[in-house]
Amino acid sequence: MDYQRKKKLTFSTIGLIFLFSGVEYAVILPTIWRYLQTLEAAPYFLGLAMSAFSLSGLLSGPLFGYWSDRTQTTKKIILLCNLFEIIGNFMYFMGYSKWLLLSSRLLAGIGTGAGSSIFGFLTRSTTSEDRTTVFAAVMACRQAGLLVGPALNIFLRLCDFHIGPFIVNKYTAPGLFMFLLWILLQLAVVFMYWDLPPMERRISNPHEEENVPGPSEEEVEEEVMPLMTSQELVGSYGSVTTSSMCKGHRSAEPNDSPVESPVTLPTHELPTPFRISITCQEFLREEVIVLLAAQFITLFNQTALETMVTPLTQKYFNFKELENSVMYCLGGVVVIVGFLLVHWLSRHFTERVVLAIGLTICNVSCIWCLIFLANPLGSFSWQLTEFIIGVFLQTLGLPFVAVAQVSLFSKVTSESTQGFSQGVRRSVGGLATILGPLWGGGLTENMYIMVGAMMALLILLTIMLAFSYKRLVEPTVEHVESSQPSTSGLST
Repeated sequence: MDYQRKKKLTFSTIGLIFLFSGVEYAVILPTIWRYLQTLEAAPYFLGLAMSAFSLSGLLSGPLFGYWSDRTQTTKKIILLCNLFEIIGNFMYFMGYSKWLLLSSRLLAGIGTGAGSSIFGFLTRSTTSEDRTTVFAAVMACRQAGLLVGPALNIFLRLCDFHIGPFIVNKYTAPGLFMFLLWILLQLAVVFMYWDLPPMERRISNPHEEENVPGPSEEEVEEEVMPLMTSQELVGSYGSVTTSSMCKGHRSAEPNDSPVESPVTLPTHELPTPFRISITCQEFLREEVIVLLAAQFITLFNQTALETMVTPLTQKYFNFKELENSVMYCLGGVVVIVGFLLVHWLSRHFTERVVLAIGLTICNVSCIWCLIFLANPLGSFSWQLTEFIIGVFLQTLGLPFVAVAQVSLFSKVTSESTQGFSQGVRRSVGGLATILGPLWGGGLTENMYIMVGAMMALLILLTIMLAFSYKRLVEPTVEHVESSQPSTSGLST
């Protein structure tokens, strides 16, 4: 099978992974509270179940990302994570007790850790020009799952039968349904997913795809020179020069021995202390901090808004399950339209422009909510219009910020440690999805405080982006050569 066909099948499988993760969230979230009530769980157990899923994903993401960086493979990691999803959803289907249900969400959350490895894989197997488009498509797949999930619940709520000792009803059916879906996905990964070689390796040896004899190993090694060097032993972008060690070794050799060129080691081959040093330095850079802040603040505001919306619609519009389901479906449509718009804009503008546009929309949305939704006035139709506009602006701005910050993050962090870096990014997002609902759920009666804090966070992020705007750009060869010392200078 040729490379392009493998790439197409692999990317399609990745799309299915994110699609199913969105479906799982959408089919379980609407019924989990009543499911817990049938198991005589206290109200706080809903928060525990939701937080357990996010917490295990927060912890597993960096670990699986580090594993993928070390091995430069992702297929085994995805297969392992799918096993956690399969076991977790089957436990959710069993539902003997509230503790078993809590454990099921904890196990299923571990499976979400595969996302960090997948984003690292996408970074290594795409060019910087195509990366935003690929990330937008992958993230749109999850939103499509969130859109399809509520529709599936219409059919799942009709289930009422037994499978041996297990009861299949509207509460346990989502677990059984996702159990079967993840098994199908496991088969898809086995037969349709390949660990594609990194883009850098394929560029350095283009003859590999055409089965044409390429250049020798020595010539390939000369071409794949490190992108950046540093005055220290460890390079900023994932390489370490060992010229000083080579120099010490050469001093013991005869004078007429040939001079060796500096050796460059990929980051994943370095000893653990060097890798830790690289990672710590990387996350302290200004542009990385700004992008992690964008990840946290946007997800915090989104989840706080999602938590606030349902009580708000019940209080002012008397919405019930059907109306809320329609509202979430329409919101999903807006988000998918936003991803399509980002897909088009990314071909004409840089990621930092897309990020600035999204942040502007989010600021306008938050100002609108602070003015009109914190204390709605006027007739029913006017209040409903105010609410629709606020939610529309909030959901429209999310794809811009989400895609742009993921793509930029992959470019300002080392490519050889993308798995771990993306794991850290997703863990920051996981922390936001834990704290956001706690903040939004606790202040539904104090809207000015809740939305005011969200507005303050957005203003802080806007200021941070304004001061680091010029730094949010992928390092180019010209920039590197003009700003960094040469390799030969390091060996003196």
